[in-house]
Amino acid sequence: MAKRLGRRYYTQPATVLAQDLVGKLLCRGTENGVLKYRIMETECYFGEEDTACHASRGRTERTRILYEEGGCAYVYLCYGMHSLFNVVTGKSGHPEAVLIRGVTGYNGPGKLTRRMGIDRGLNGEDMVSSKQLWIEDDGCRLPVRKDKRVGIDYATPEYRDILWRYIGDDGVYKPPK
Repeated sequence: MAKRLGRRYYTQPATVLAQDLVGKLLCRGTENGVLKYRIMETECYFGEEDTACHASRGRTERTRILYEEGGCAYVYLCYGMHSLFNVVTGKSGHPEAVLIRGVTGYNGPGKLTRRMGIDRGLNGEDMVSSKQLWIEDDGCRLPVRKDKRVGIDYATPEYRDILWRYIGDDGVYKPPK
């Protein structure tokens, strides 16, 4: 039986949860029922010191949600057309989040949000109590490999090359290169 993740889980650091979220179920409540897809790929963004993190330039209206206590959704528009979904993690006051990059059947952050109907209207959604967006653990554990994050050429070499991308291996999922 799958169990919804609680606040204590989300207040762990993104550096831990980015890998641990691989294999969990991303759930989206809709008018037609609940969509559930297994998380297969994530990326960690950790603190103002991480030059790839949106909060690297400090707190702004856009990034204020990253400074909240873990357990809420951070959804932003990328390239003016793709909503990308992150899980805010850690303690209040430290900006960090895990980008959900892929789920079973949808290997790309824009594809998965489009399929699941996740848009900026869900920015700030409390995933601990929400009926619209949450994550469950059904006990699935997948082998996970680490890689460099994608699309962050603007980051300093230290953060551009860090292995903070996590890809689950189910023998089927193929992440984009």
